[in-house]
Amino acid sequence: MSSAPSLEGLRVALIGRFAGAWQPAARDLIRAHGGVAVELGEPAIDLVVVGEHSLPLDEHGGLDRALAALEGSTPGTASPEVISETQLWQRLGLVDAEQHVHRLHTPRMLAELVGVPLSVVRRWQRLGLIRPVREVMRLPYFDFQEVATARRLVELLAAGIPPREIKRQLAALGRFLPSVERPLAQLSVMLAGKEMLLRQGHGLVEPGGQLRFDFEQLEDDSATAADAPSVAKQIQSLSPEPEELIEAAKAHEDAGELQEAIDLYRTALAVGGPRAEWVFELAELLYAANELPAALERYYMAVELDDTFVEARSNLGCLLAELGQTELAVAAFRGALALHPDFPDAHYHLALAMEQQGDADEARAHWRRFLELSPDSPWAATARQHVGSDG
Repeated sequence: MSSAPSLEGLRVALIGRFAGAWQPAARDLIRAHGGVAVELGEPAIDLVVVGEHSLPLDEHGGLDRALAALEGSTPGTASPEVISETQLWQRLGLVDAEQHVHRLHTPRMLAELVGVPLSVVRRWQRLGLIRPVREVMRLPYFDFQEVATARRLVELLAAGIPPREIKRQLAALGRFLPSVERPLAQLSVMLAGKEMLLRQGHGLVEPGGQLRFDFEQLEDDSATAADAPSVAKQIQSLSPEPEELIEAAKAHEDAGELQEAIDLYRTALAVGGPRAEWVFELAELLYAANELPAALERYYMAVELDDTFVEARSNLGCLLAELGQTELAVAAFRGALALHPDFPDAHYHLALAMEQQGDADEARAHWRRFLELSPDSPWAATARQHVGSDG
């Protein structure tokens, strides 16, 4: 502790609730390290610390008021430094910067973890509300911060706060944290709690804790489906650029209008030629619309266009398994693992397929590898049951 940096003479204000300490205890720590604990809005603030349990983010602009107080607290002077709670603990030598282990989750795992359809996770990624920390052959991976982001999005959306307002208020806070590379993901860790404390609005919490919410209604657009022009009219009004057709298709997908989105994807591919990413997205839409044979052909096509597209290979395997074509499914999963040996979803689904084929030994090997890669996955309990006492 003696080598920890000092806050000597710094006037320090706090925003939000703290995860590591009550605010009074945090103020005591600030004083113990030579700082002066002050209230937000007082003059000459040197340092602002943002608590990591929750921020005053609400539909009434609570965070805006807090930031306005911050801006008004130092008239005519340089803006104060703003850091997170964890950065304060690291600065005081109380937390090791490398202490946290980042578990990575695929889109399908993330969807299961937070209880939303896979298409919603992809939509959040497209809107920039969540970001993968890495991609392997087109397969995005999300870390614990993005899981926290997704959980908080569920809570805020169910409370009636539209995504645009969430992004606006967090962007306002991001102005004070320019050094944060991924502001939405990192700041949303401060927002997220382990419990889903949902209230009425656009969502309900059942007595057993089950969330019921229409996640397809993610945007606060007032237009109704009846107001929207037909797909044929939209195609006539759009430029022949396939990218514009794809954007229109995604707008329909966001509104839950799958058939319209499918038609526009097909038109874009006819105009611009096949592209693996768009073919894969069309396959996902066809699967969601329960057009399984058509989805199967599009997954095959995505792999043909890009034989390194591991998520397309894995999803192809899942659909083949669903259709009872287990041997072909095994081949698809093996192909995905040949390209990306640490792909947890492929190990999990290959283990299921091998059990169906009666090869318990190989299935157990894949269950074990899956648990090594994703011990915190929502599927981990199932894998442990299959491994048994020797796992």
